[in-house]
Amino acid sequence: MQEIKIFSPLDNSLLGSIKSMSKEEVDKEVGKAKEAFYSWKEMPLSQRADIMYKAADLLVANTKKLADLLMMEVGKDQKSATSEVTRTADFIRFTADTAKSIHGESIQGDTFSGFSKEKIAMVTREPVGVVLAISPFNYPINLAASKIAPALVSGNTVVFKPATTGSLCGIELAKLFMEAGLPEGALTVVTGKGSEIGDYIVTHQDINFINFTGSTEVGLDISGKVHMVPLLMELGGKDAAIVLKDADLEFAAKNIVAGAFSYSGQRCTAVKRILVLEDVADKLIHYLKIEIEKLKVGNPLNVQADVVPLISEKAADFVWELIEDAKQKGAKLVIGGTREGTLLYPTLFDEVTEDMRIAWEEPFGPVLPILRVKTVDEAVKLANKSEYGLQSSVFTENLTDAFHVAGKLEVGTVHINNKTERGPDHFPFLGVKKSGIGTQGIRYSIEAMTRVKATVINLNR
Repeated sequence: MQEIKIFSPLDNSLLGSIKSMSKEEVDKEVGKAKEAFYSWKEMPLSQRADIMYKAADLLVANTKKLADLLMMEVGKDQKSATSEVTRTADFIRFTADTAKSIHGESIQGDTFSGFSKEKIAMVTREPVGVVLAISPFNYPINLAASKIAPALVSGNTVVFKPATTGSLCGIELAKLFMEAGLPEGALTVVTGKGSEIGDYIVTHQDINFINFTGSTEVGLDISGKVHMVPLLMELGGKDAAIVLKDADLEFAAKNIVAGAFSYSGQRCTAVKRILVLEDVADKLIHYLKIEIEKLKVGNPLNVQADVVPLISEKAADFVWELIEDAKQKGAKLVIGGTREGTLLYPTLFDEVTEDMRIAWEEPFGPVLPILRVKTVDEAVKLANKSEYGLQSSVFTENLTDAFHVAGKLEVGTVHINNKTERGPDHFPFLGVKKSGIGTQGIRYSIEAMTRVKATVINLNR
């Protein structure tokens, strides 16, 4: 049996290993899920919900163990790691509550011309079957549970493929779901290199739905390979913070820095560019620099850090390429621009122009470009020019201007006077353009992973 060793990005220590599964082993796990579906979907919703509640309780009971593993495997600071576990428990509980509140409906025929009220449709929601849940490295517990819990409580079975980095956390999460009382096969786990089993599993004939969070590159590849299988995807972003003339600049700077640099910017919803009106740009930069200088940088094994080592040497090299490109093309370095191995110091560039890679590419690292604009319309045009459409922020004291700009932005979510971020988890979460397919959020995920079924009754025989 082949194995993949998992090393910590913090000290390169060996944390464990996972199976590098073959196609035959993948078939076996998918087969278990397919077989279990027929009995799992018949289990009363109240019983499925009880299992979710127990899984949430087990998460809380194992918070310290999971948070420690999160820190070591994906490099989070202890506070963020603990928050991810407790937030996930809340998510699972609310998912169970929400599932119990979703009811079917009846529709009488006489609401449409030419039909009798004695023709009635009973509309219910049915599980789709076997759901393939693919999670990313950066939130290996939360973004796994956000797929697994809505799928299971709806009566689907799940084949879970965690990212290789983060897979130890994912496996521990799956164990807790099983300990909570899931029957054999309701949740199975497949591990291995995407290059070896990725294409095979996404095109597997027994997969009925794919829920994926990850890079746009991989998402586009998946969507190009599957046919007649529903997709729910959250992909990349280049979230803009648009700062208008009348914004509270000190407040905006605090939000932007928190949104851009927490967990070193390794979040799809991180603030990844600032579009600021020229008249207030210098003053905003003054406040941004103050906030960036407050950030704690270092290894979370040694310090409660805001900016931590990136997940890999490859990731750090990519961000460094963007920094070097900006320097070479004339961007003004305000602060940062230094590197110690995979640890990059929070970096702010001013006078970024459209020919620079950092203006368009998603860094997934602690670097933030400022693009100055002369008008609000120019800011909106520049924001919409991106191939991504996940989220944006608008900072202004004028609510009319805020809604005017929000209405023109081609994104899934606009935050007014707040950093871009995911949540609360019962809010809709979606991306447009190359940032995703479909809508997530607790109720929306349940609806996405079920199908409408109409049973028509003719009372007049």
